[in-house]
Amino acid sequence: MKKTILKLIEDDIGTRIDTVIAEREKISRSAGAKLVESGMVLVNSQNVAKNYKIRENDVIEVFHPEVEAYDVEAQDIPLDIVYEDDDIIVINKKKGMVVHPAAGNPDGTLVNALLYHCGDSLSGIGGVARPGIVHRIDKDTSGLLVVAKNDKAHVLLSEQLKSHEVNRVYHAIVIGNLRELYGTVDAPIGRHPVDRKKMAVIKNEGYTSRDAVTHYRVIKRFNGFDYIQCVLETGRTHQIRVHMAYLGHPLLGDEVYGGAKTRFQSLHKDCIHGQCLHAKELHLTHPTTNMICTFTSELPDDFKRVLDLLEKTCT
Repeated sequence: MKKTILKLIEDDIGTRIDTVIAEREKISRSAGAKLVESGMVLVNSQNVAKNYKIRENDVIEVFHPEVEAYDVEAQDIPLDIVYEDDDIIVINKKKGMVVHPAAGNPDGTLVNALLYHCGDSLSGIGGVARPGIVHRIDKDTSGLLVVAKNDKAHVLLSEQLKSHEVNRVYHAIVIGNLRELYGTVDAPIGRHPVDRKKMAVIKNEGYTSRDAVTHYRVIKRFNGFDYIQCVLETGRTHQIRVHMAYLGHPLLGDEVYGGAKTRFQSLHKDCIHGQCLHAKELHLTHPTTNMICTFTSELPDDFKRVLDLLEKTCT
């Protein structure tokens, strides 16, 4: 990740940080505010609010993800299509597939596959690298996501996501047994203050974070593990992974937030590839018909295998 340090001038003193970022980066003020809110701007090594006013001797660091120039190629990659019409397409994404191209993953992504399947029939709002992408799930998370096939559908689905009208239900396996059989994690999430590639629960004043709410319930208990359902009220990056780790029960197989490997993982390392997390249900209002749509998907085979092993060895 590239970092630049802004050189302040006298006129910057007393000016809002998002305004200065916008001027220096030659972007809109809203885009500058988004950079600040996402934790990509530090003032004196700390996150600040977008309305923070610059003071004399402030040191401002701006972090930029590495940008790689590429053309997005349509590729004939098989897709598990759950539903499709003229406005939306619902995909059951397999584990290991990246949603959109980025540095390190220029092809082989869901977007490459969608361009081949849909041709020009995708919303252009997401830009060249993310056509039709309304929301995303992590590379090693499997399951359902909806893609917009025109700009109207994209705008309406984005509004539903913003107002928490899209209901997303995930199934996961966590390490350890949760204290309660069901509960809610209401803990704001922001960019990790030290490791900029990670997210974290951020409650300290002066650090940027956004509200994040996850509702969970235990489906089945094993000795040392819980099979759970999580319902997202918000949709922050890595939300379930961060919230479960915050409770002290990281997802089984999560190499970023999971900590030390368990004995079960060591014994069955060939069966666990990435975090055990699957987007199993998706409930939304169709952007044209206004009908409530419910989509479901089966647990992937590798997830089922892990549950079978837990049943045999941890009950």
